[in-house]
Amino acid sequence: MTQPTGSGTRTDDLSVTHGPGPTAGPTRSDESVGQLLSQLTEQVSHLVRDEVQLAKIDLTEKGKKAGVGIGMFSGAGLLAFFGVGALVTTAIIGLSHAVTAWLAALIVAVVLFAIAAVLALMGKKEVQQATPVVPKDAVEGLKQDVQTVKEGFHR
Repeated sequence: MTQPTGSGTRTDDLSVTHGPGPTAGPTRSDESVGQLLSQLTEQVSHLVRDEVQLAKIDLTEKGKKAGVGIGMFSGAGLLAFFGVGALVTTAIIGLSHAVTAWLAALIVAVVLFAIAAVLALMGKKEVQQATPVVPKDAVEGLKQDVQTVKEGFHR
């Protein structure tokens, strides 16, 4: 059965126990089809629950990355808004005052836009790392589990 662990790695444990000792219960060859189907149903149930848990963990991690990226995009938008305000101020000062005042306002605007550009690029990188929003670990685990079950039926 495949189980998620706290570190995000997978542990495969395909052993089946049949009681406290070798003589306590029927051996594998003595088990009826009904008992085997019962065990299969129980193990599949555990497997599905474990894979759903792994998918939740994977999606939570991706959601956090997307949140950071969206926050950076928001910061870039806010700084761009201030940059537009500084450009407007620059135009007003340029028309009504001496060169030094508008030059100072222009420098402030350029610095704000540069910071906005850096934040936008960092935000884009974070959002790209969070997409596609598919729990890759869980999908790979399910593929491995299906392959294991298929191999078990072919024996």
